Amino acid sequence: MTVVLFILGVLVVVVGIIVSIALHEVGHLVPAKLFGVRVTQYMIGFGRTLFSVRRGETEYGLKAIPAGGYIAMIGMYPPARQDGRVRASTTGMFQTMADDARRASAAELQPGDENRMFYRLPVWKRIIIMLGGPFMNLAIGVVLIGVLLMGFGTAQPTTTVGSLSQCVVTAAQQQRTGQTSCRATDKPSPAVAAKLQPGDTIVSFAGTDVTSWNQLTTLIRQSAGRSVPVVVDRDGTWVTSTITPVTNDVAVLDAKGNPVRDANGTVQTTPAGFIGVGPTQQMVPQPITAVPPMVSQNVGAVVGVVLNLPQRMVEVGQAAFSSAPRDPNGPMSVVGVGRIAGEVASTDLIDVRSKVAGLVGLLASVNIALFVFNLIPLLPLDGGHIAGALWEAVRRGFARLFRRRDPGPVDIAKLMPVTYVVAGLLLVMGALLIFADIVKPITLF
Repeated sequence: MTVVLFILGVLVVVVGIIVSIALHEVGHLVPAKLFGVRVTQYMIGFGRTLFSVRRGETEYGLKAIPAGGYIAMIGMYPPARQDGRVRASTTGMFQTMADDARRASAAELQPGDENRMFYRLPVWKRIIIMLGGPFMNLAIGVVLIGVLLMGFGTAQPTTTVGSLSQCVVTAAQQQRTGQTSCRATDKPSPAVAAKLQPGDTIVSFAGTDVTSWNQLTTLIRQSAGRSVPVVVDRDGTWVTSTITPVTNDVAVLDAKGNPVRDANGTVQTTPAGFIGVGPTQQMVPQPITAVPPMVSQNVGAVVGVVLNLPQRMVEVGQAAFSSAPRDPNGPMSVVGVGRIAGEVASTDLIDVRSKVAGLVGLLASVNIALFVFNLIPLLPLDGGHIAGALWEAVRRGFARLFRRRDPGPVDIAKLMPVTYVVAGLLLVMGALLIFADIVKPITLF
């Protein structure tokens, strides 16, 4: 049964990624057709065509390797500029690449296509077409994050006891002796001494009614060294006891109850009351206003990975070929994403609702990553075409400002060598990530 659930989780995410890729290309296809560009192909995947059907002037199909997709528009590259001078022919590799790209772009031109070529569109229309794909991934990510937060909710601590510390090992003891677990000679924690039990719901502490975990934490921290009454609801019966919080170094919390970290990422601590209880978690649906901050947080996290991608890839390589640990927050391939999905679906540690929420969150993260990654201003990514269009707008703007001749469209065919280099680096990066996800995968459980 575990194997079946693992495979099911993988299939759910694989299908989700394929649908995300298909919708990404729809994001390019729709504005291209609206702006009159002739689109010859809409394909999901690369390699040999498995299935295709022609509707109007466009062939729609599925290819053998579902690792991306594309739409083919006529006139992606402008012809070489003719300035009246005789051009010397060349067999240089870079010039040949550019000429090949231009010939391929012009090969499918038909009579009447003169004004339907991509490069003839105004800059703003070209930018909309190229932004359509990443925007679609962003929209999918926003919807899925909305479903996750508003439909499933986020885990929030409750006032019900989930775990008990059997003793108190202070921070000073840990630093002095290295002790991290209880010994037979250690005194029981205040919670154990007060005979609290997992499942007890704390309704009152130190004479104050308790309605939230954050409120309870504050009351406990303020009561160090004092014996105070605690009232719990145990199976419908209220039980009163006396508890004496001890002084221990505990994490400093912000207004939302989250640990405060210093510039190095270390959790800051302060002496305060401690009784040794941990809360149970409850999924609480969030309002729609919680969606934008979560989307922003996800985008920021992916941007951070992209900005440090060379370093991250070095770390992945070191982890894959040595005993170095794998960063759980580092990049991973589709293989790694599938493996995580399989783990989530097959684990016995969470219920079905949490499994579905986990898969939804995983697909949301994939789409946010696709949104950010495709905006990198390098060909063949969408961001590279957007950068080319923006540079063209700048050149033409300066030409108009200084009353010079229109420089014409930017000849991005000249950047084909860069395109091949970037594509090669992406293939190498993908191969390394797949290898690392096989030999040293990131795991959740």
